Amino acid sequence: MGFRWKRSTLSVLAVTMAASVGLMGCSGRGAENTNDSATAPVTAENVYKEKYDPEVTISTVWGIDPAVTFKNGETIENSVATKWAKEQFGINIDSLWSVTDTNGAFATKVRLSMSSRQDMPDILTIGADQTQLVQDLIESGIYGEVGELFDKYASDTWKEAMNIDPTVWNAYTRDGKKMGIPVLDYAYNNDYLLWIRQDWLDKLNLKAPTTIDELEAVMEAFKNNNPSGLSPDKVTPLSIGIKNSMNTWMADPSWIFGAYGTLPQQWNIGEDGELEYGSVHPGMKQGLQKLSEWFDKGYIPQEVALWDENKTAEPAVAGTAGIIPGPYWMSGWPLVDTVKNDPEAVWKPYPIPTGEDGTAMRHGTHFSNGVTLIKKDMEHPEAFFTYQNYLFDHFADPAAGSEHDFGLFEGYDYQLDADGKQVRYDEIEGGYVNVLRYLLVRDGARIPDAQMKALLNLADGKEAETRLEREVKANYGLETPQAAKVLMSQEDISYKDMFTGPPTETMKSKLDYLNKIENQTFNEIIYGNKPVDAFDTFVETWKTGGGDQITQEVNEWYDSVK
Repeated sequence: MGFRWKRSTLSVLAVTMAASVGLMGCSGRGAENTNDSATAPVTAENVYKEKYDPEVTISTVWGIDPAVTFKNGETIENSVATKWAKEQFGINIDSLWSVTDTNGAFATKVRLSMSSRQDMPDILTIGADQTQLVQDLIESGIYGEVGELFDKYASDTWKEAMNIDPTVWNAYTRDGKKMGIPVLDYAYNNDYLLWIRQDWLDKLNLKAPTTIDELEAVMEAFKNNNPSGLSPDKVTPLSIGIKNSMNTWMADPSWIFGAYGTLPQQWNIGEDGELEYGSVHPGMKQGLQKLSEWFDKGYIPQEVALWDENKTAEPAVAGTAGIIPGPYWMSGWPLVDTVKNDPEAVWKPYPIPTGEDGTAMRHGTHFSNGVTLIKKDMEHPEAFFTYQNYLFDHFADPAAGSEHDFGLFEGYDYQLDADGKQVRYDEIEGGYVNVLRYLLVRDGARIPDAQMKALLNLADGKEAETRLEREVKANYGLETPQAAKVLMSQEDISYKDMFTGPPTETMKSKLDYLNKIENQTFNEIIYGNKPVDAFDTFVETWKTGGGDQITQEVNEWYDSVK
């Protein structure tokens, strides 16, 4: 979703439903076919079913996000979702193992299972950040080509969702073969805008900044003339962190470099149409100079290199930060909690400020957030499509009045009051549960543009009628629809990382080194331990240390898919 990408999302079904769910768009769905001739042979039974009898089994493994909760004595192995799969489809979910996914525990466990030749799961969903793990799994030969299966069994709804951006397949295509099914995500889910303390702006009689220079003036006022009476040393005018990346899901400074024509730590299209690494673009030098100035003035955290995404939220929630960059969904989390510490706090969304020449760039969100691999010798791969087709056809964006009009499992991700109206997520008896994290595919089924359409409808004053409209109204922060509208007012400044292929040969041997010198140099410039001209030395070292070769390999890949 958005509203709790910490990671939450939303959306349950009464566990008993009619055996036939009318999956649409699947080829060859009949059990048998005959023609008008009495002597015509009966065709072989189609293995694809809407419900299996006898039951079939799908094995999987789980990396459980620490934020995922359970209720009613359930576990990931035995949950409302596993019971639903059995009763709805005749599918038994066999959990080979599960692990709480902290400090890379899930990836470590997968690698251990693979190297020790333990049983590997039929269905394995891996996050988009585990590119090398996915590559190793594909190269292992354990998981097979999925394109033919997808073409044969995926529903029209799922195929149409995938076709919104066909490039989502690029990351998992090898020699023309599709080796994994992209896990679709909502469009613009982690694109940035600025969240600013509107109450501070109002008390200081200031307008929201539209340029970097105006942003500096606002930060100066927030720090040294704080309207809440905070001393300068207690104020974080701009809460950002770069511990994990300068290009991540919340509170990084990538958009600052965007004002100077580049985005760090991603591959952008250069003026010549070739891909170039954003961190070595000349605009980086100007952005680093600006961050160093802001560091000296105390506009950004003095521990900026040690702060991750969640740490940056702390001063915002505490009421001591004035601005935090991030996605449109942040009014639901973490900013909804600021009023607990400062009852007068009001956060409002604003566009990304521009440079002197009007330039603005922000990192764009890919329409996928992972991949599902299917084991080569899986006995019933068609059963996975039975399961996933249902979610796309009946849950991803259901029509008003349909079965999943409010959510997936009542009492878990939604609840209705005595009048049949949906209550907010924090009013669900026994607590809201993100049941989508109980499913075989992370977040269930998402149609990339569906949620943004729902948000914009609400922002324009439409009554919430569909599940997605009601969901965002009930479960997201109250400012979310308006924030989505602000975000889309700058739709043309979003730039996705254009390299989504597997690690190149030189990346495998040189990238760790190149990343290390990049992070070290940038941190030292920001902290004032090195002059900004150290950037020029870094660029030269990066190029000769493997960067030029990586650039060539990246563009060879790009030429093969564009």
